[in-house]
Amino acid sequence: MHMKQQQLKELVEQATILQQAEEDDAKLDSVLQSYGWGYDDLRYEDSYELAKDTSLEEYVTLDRLQKPVHNVPMVSFFAGAGGLDLGFEAAGFSHDALVELNPIFSNTLRHNRPNWSVIGPPDWKGDVSDFEDTCKALAECGVNADYPGVFVGGPPCQPFSIAANQRFSKDGENFKRVGFAHEKNGNLLFDYINLIIKYKPAAFLVENVVGLLEVDDGVQLNRAIEMLSQNGYSVEKPLILNASDFLVPQHRTRMFLVGNRLGKSFVPPLKADKKVPCAAALCGDLSKLPNHVTRKHQASSVLRYVKLPFGGRDKLGRVDRLHPMLPSKTVIAGGSSGGGRSHLHPSIPRTLSVRESARLQTFPDDYEFTGTHSRQFTQVGNAVPPVLATQLAWQIYQSFFS
Repeated sequence: MHMKQQQLKELVEQATILQQAEEDDAKLDSVLQSYGWGYDDLRYEDSYELAKDTSLEEYVTLDRLQKPVHNVPMVSFFAGAGGLDLGFEAAGFSHDALVELNPIFSNTLRHNRPNWSVIGPPDWKGDVSDFEDTCKALAECGVNADYPGVFVGGPPCQPFSIAANQRFSKDGENFKRVGFAHEKNGNLLFDYINLIIKYKPAAFLVENVVGLLEVDDGVQLNRAIEMLSQNGYSVEKPLILNASDFLVPQHRTRMFLVGNRLGKSFVPPLKADKKVPCAAALCGDLSKLPNHVTRKHQASSVLRYVKLPFGGRDKLGRVDRLHPMLPSKTVIAGGSSGGGRSHLHPSIPRTLSVRESARLQTFPDDYEFTGTHSRQFTQVGNAVPPVLATQLAWQIYQSFFS
């Protein structure tokens, strides 16, 4: 049978399955099984087949960017799932300590890198706002004043991010960025700055959302920069980088603040001459990889999804179908309970798995996220893409330490 005819036949059978499941109010996966189908056999009405697309750019993995080990030491704060840390590791840096408050995230770090010294539950608080406890833990890891390496950290961005707050709420206090007035996380930037001032690392990196530049009309960020300058640091103008310009198959714009007390200037990484489409990260058989559990949607949802064009948005479910030839939209962490599944696969009418989202973030395939399903999404969505982090880290090494 001609391929086009076969596709049409399958779409007709698919429509029958979906209608039967909706009319009978039955679980879609049960009806699929009765027809000998699996969930990932479903397709959009345009029948795009990712697996058969030969025009895809190559997916860039972290190991391709691996640099020689030079053992410049570093300490990571607000480490999360380790996106920045994997990047610095690939750029040859050596971890003295990683500070992380969340017990699930700390467990992910230890699970994947048993050799890393994680300052976090259950042994330590991992709370950067507890200055005394953090300093005590750092001392046990051999971190002292006049630190010869790099401090890196991205204080929680939710107080400064419109996207994180508006994604799940349209009214109430979550609708607006509360910035430095945020009771829990608003002052963590200055807690981090105070640790930099105390330990005087040779260089530092601050990562956050671009919204940090606008909160309080930039007064607080300028205050942080002034504090660092008064303590001997040369602070570069904030860098605004879109990860898609640096071989990451995802649009993700973030601010990076770099400084040093060595009297040197930072040379930013160069943009790549091409963009990697999201389809490059999503093709192939991922079934045996960790964290690849796909969501089972209701038939009524799938009936809406299958009609979406590339880049189309399902307003009811607030999810977007990714365009396979473009970098994906930003992978998000979700609300306070996690679960940031905001994108639909380009060729299968379902939301992405944790593993697929991790691929868009350029985490290695063998890097496993612990905790509940929603918390796995949180870890992925909060991270700095390791492939971008590697390029930043290498430029920090080249600018300040080589």
